[in-house]
Amino acid sequence: MRLAAIHTGNFKLDGGAMFGVVPKVIWQRYTEPDANNLCNWAMRCLLVEDGNRLILIDNGIGNKQSEKFFGYYYLNGDHSLEKSLHAAGVDFNDITDVVLTHLHFDHCGGSVKWNSGKTHLEPVFKNAKYWSHEAHWNHAIKPNAREKASFIAENILPIQESGQLTFVGEDLKITENMSVIMANGHTEKMMCPKIQYQDKTLVFAADMIPSAAHIPPHYAMGYDIRPLVRMDENARFLKEAIDQNYTLFFEHDLHIECATVKQENGKFKADQTFALSDFI
Repeated sequence: MRLAAIHTGNFKLDGGAMFGVVPKVIWQRYTEPDANNLCNWAMRCLLVEDGNRLILIDNGIGNKQSEKFFGYYYLNGDHSLEKSLHAAGVDFNDITDVVLTHLHFDHCGGSVKWNSGKTHLEPVFKNAKYWSHEAHWNHAIKPNAREKASFIAENILPIQESGQLTFVGEDLKITENMSVIMANGHTEKMMCPKIQYQDKTLVFAADMIPSAAHIPPHYAMGYDIRPLVRMDENARFLKEAIDQNYTLFFEHDLHIECATVKQENGKFKADQTFALSDFI
């Protein structure tokens, strides 16, 4: 098995939205806001080569939206999905599976592109199965008012129209070495891949725990549709992560790729932090 972090670029989101009810005087210790209260976040994906399957977990924001749309998010950094895959020796057409943790635009926007004539949208990964959860898919194509801005039809519907959409089964398996943990606090039926790598376990934390700063369960985002559910399920997951010695892989942490977790005086926090290259 091979694992590689795929950096697709950075974007900015409001610090208050990212930390919910946690006061700015506390959260700014972890990430410094700019003059507009925006904080910079990574869109870090994961490439997993498992046997003859080449699996990409999430794919960033993409490049097909309007200049106005991107103007809200201040895209920055030198990375892109294409450059990072090529640096890993991979072409779009080599990908056999795309696992979409959930269908918010910063996680699935790279799934779909305009064709060469800009007449219609088509999947970027022509030879891949696109994995989602059926309940989440149905939730996303008929979005509630709170999430409507995050579920963009042109990121989603062309996947189904192409015939490449696949729903995870009741066993929650993608491969023998990859299953998914379900989380319902951030959005309906988000999938967090759990990967067995040799004798270790890596969990792609997605927006369940988007950064190392979000390890304490009460650091719930303003974007979460069920913050109390998120707090309960995160606390249960973190206890399991400690008991089973999981390593967490962060999608949005600008600086920290991976961490283990500990509990001190009843509080969850990062234990060791390191790059994915130190995990493998």
